[in-house]
Amino acid sequence: MLRTILNALTAIIFSGLISQLSAQQSAESTTVNPENITIYRDAWGIPHIFADTDPEVAYGLAWANAEDDFFTMQELLVSVQGSAGIMLGKEGAERDFFTHAIGVRRAVQERMAQLPADYIAYLQGYCEGINAFAAAHPDEVRVKGSFPVQPEDIMCGYAFAMAALTKVPQAVQAIMEGTIDQQEHTFGSNAFSFNSNRTADGGTMLTINPHQPIEGPFSWYEAHLVSGDGMNIHGALFPGGSSVFLGNGPNLGWAHTFNHLDLVDVFKLEMHPDKDLHYKWNKQWIKLEERRVKLKVKLKWWLPKIAVKKTTYWSEIGAVVKSEENGDFYALKMPATEKIGAGEQWYRMNKAQNFTQFYNAISLGQTTMFNIVYADRNDTIFYINNAVMPKRNPKFNYRTVLPANEETVWSEFHPTEDLVQYVNPECGYVFNTNNLPTNATCAEEQRSITEWPDYFGFDHDLGDNNRAFRFMEMIEVPVPMTWDRMKEIKYDTEQMNCTDMFESIEHLLYADLGDHPELLPLQERILLWDGCAEKSSVGAAVFLLVFQHIFKEKGYDDSDFKRPLEVSEQLYIDALQHAYDHFEKHFDGELVGLGEIQRIVRGKVNMPVAGYPDALAANYTSPWKDGRFKTFVGDSYTHFVHWIPGEDYPVMETLHPFGASNRKDSPHYMDQMERYTQQNPKRMTVNPEIIKAEAVRSYHPGEQ
Repeated sequence: MLRTILNALTAIIFSGLISQLSAQQSAESTTVNPENITIYRDAWGIPHIFADTDPEVAYGLAWANAEDDFFTMQELLVSVQGSAGIMLGKEGAERDFFTHAIGVRRAVQERMAQLPADYIAYLQGYCEGINAFAAAHPDEVRVKGSFPVQPEDIMCGYAFAMAALTKVPQAVQAIMEGTIDQQEHTFGSNAFSFNSNRTADGGTMLTINPHQPIEGPFSWYEAHLVSGDGMNIHGALFPGGSSVFLGNGPNLGWAHTFNHLDLVDVFKLEMHPDKDLHYKWNKQWIKLEERRVKLKVKLKWWLPKIAVKKTTYWSEIGAVVKSEENGDFYALKMPATEKIGAGEQWYRMNKAQNFTQFYNAISLGQTTMFNIVYADRNDTIFYINNAVMPKRNPKFNYRTVLPANEETVWSEFHPTEDLVQYVNPECGYVFNTNNLPTNATCAEEQRSITEWPDYFGFDHDLGDNNRAFRFMEMIEVPVPMTWDRMKEIKYDTEQMNCTDMFESIEHLLYADLGDHPELLPLQERILLWDGCAEKSSVGAAVFLLVFQHIFKEKGYDDSDFKRPLEVSEQLYIDALQHAYDHFEKHFDGELVGLGEIQRIVRGKVNMPVAGYPDALAANYTSPWKDGRFKTFVGDSYTHFVHWIPGEDYPVMETLHPFGASNRKDSPHYMDQMERYTQQNPKRMTVNPEIIKAEAVRSYHPGEQ
């Protein structure tokens, strides 16, 4: 499933490019002087971007990001330009079709005028920065004609991102294949915060820990933005993002985790029996709007591009997709293309200086999804199951296909106040590990999930996962929270026996191996295993091999690690045999520790790594070589913050799996990798004086 999700999500990001402006037109619209921007690079290569104005900082962010990873930025950008087919072939053409089908550009053009002038100026600064880099490095441009870009293009990227993240691609695919009622799940992240009711020193603490791919378009890029307009924010964004998505400033910080909500609806159109392409709406027969699309596809590098003609449709409800399976027409309705200001909301969050300003930013109601866990220097902690949630008719089940009529099709959204949220619970902490949103604090202060309509789409089937159970177990230890204790919780690797998955397989662990005495040592290792996925653990290594085989045979994916499994005793014995054969073939029969078979890989370097799916220290692997497995999703960015009473700036530590640059010749290509395997984050700061004093290099964009 992860491959499906990532293929869909790769059609995303926060800087789309369709602009056909000439380079001369772009130069005439230039508003930013690079001489007003200074990029300070610290010992880890992290860019700290200083300028007098926000648009200048945006220019510097675009330039610095391109210096470190222009190649990846372009994959994300071109995916919403309509040119992915040229760059990526057939798969890219599918992304291009999706862009046209859901009407991304149409939605942005209809609503662009609603965006305020200061945010448009910020986007203009960002566009100028990336356009300048592209002009200075034409040999690095992957698709001819991709540059220059405009603010409208950036907003197309945000709208497309929100659509893809809320599973619109899966809905389109399901309609076309006739499997529309199927549901899918995704991976997640960790976040928790504590205030003085819980901390040993009376301060406030925050842990930010998204679980994303560690490489590619949805890996993280670390940066720090400081402007004379009041911005001071350090954190992470996807390559090509125009603001920090999660992080902290001197006064506050926040984390995001994925929330499992129903944010796309499918309505079956009633078509006229005789009039072609006419559908019934408001007691009238209206003809669908047809739009022809010519997709350009590059099949092989030595072959010329070919053009594929497709047709997309539009209705009064929104985008319409025709099923290739049964010929029926379905209208899609989604908040993602009706609220196009996600980028502005993140920008306002970057600018917020206190809880009131931060809450006002999220009350814009533009970022379609993501839980938020927040903390600030004023002892405020906060959780919200953030979403752009439609006000639906509670009489209907919106998880299924509904008939398109005035009763089922919605037109309004819930205000932010209607969403699940907790501010300063008495127990002194809030958290989320992709568990149910009401279970975001101590049990005695939780509200009932039944207080919200079923159409919010809370994933009751997932319930509380291993990470939630383990966090609650560790937080119940009656000692005040310290900085070291918070990091210990984050880096915990234990799989608890009380989770649905482990309870469902417990009987297998005692299977009779009378006919297979060679498997007894493996069974014993699993029985004696303490559940911790540490690098030295042999039990964890055996368990990994056994259940990777079971998952493969059953067609499970890593999301099934958090739900009950149906596994026969014979399949379990077969899996033990598979693990036995694996150790015989690749390790001369030695039962080695987890770190020997589970590796993080960068170029020619590979290192042992701890962690498991659904552990607080998350790690998801796929087969690599020589009997080993390679991490592809895990602690893709880790960020700790501590506001100590009386101190002007918080204590901060961050960690990336590899480093600040994706250029192989950079000293920062993998300089954090060993620290990553040791769970040893680096110290950071948002204190401008320290940053400038300790910088190893400072320069203006465009300087050599």
